[in-house]
Amino acid sequence: MKINPLEDRLVVKPGEAETKTASGIVLPDSAKEKPTRGKVISVGPGKMLDNGSRAPVGVKVGEEVYYGKYAGTEVKVDDEALVILRESDVLGVLTK
Repeated sequence: MKINPLEDRLVVKPGEAETKTASGIVLPDSAKEKPTRGKVISVGPGKMLDNGSRAPVGVKVGEEVYYGKYAGTEVKVDDEALVILRESDVLGVLTK
């Protein structure tokens, strides 16, 4: 099954939660924070403007993005955890 986002929404596959701190301490499951970085797997067509045209979405499929900790809606599709976000919830795109 595939999920297609509407308007200016993105479907992001979140990265893994950190299991260790920077100093090497192993975190239990209850102390792990939600991931705030993920890979864009699907992008909507863009937001409909008042004049009837669509505003292009500035994020592309395959890009790594950072988003707010409590942003978006978590969903499961075929036992895969995904997050649906608005484009405005994206804080930044990683570049190499």
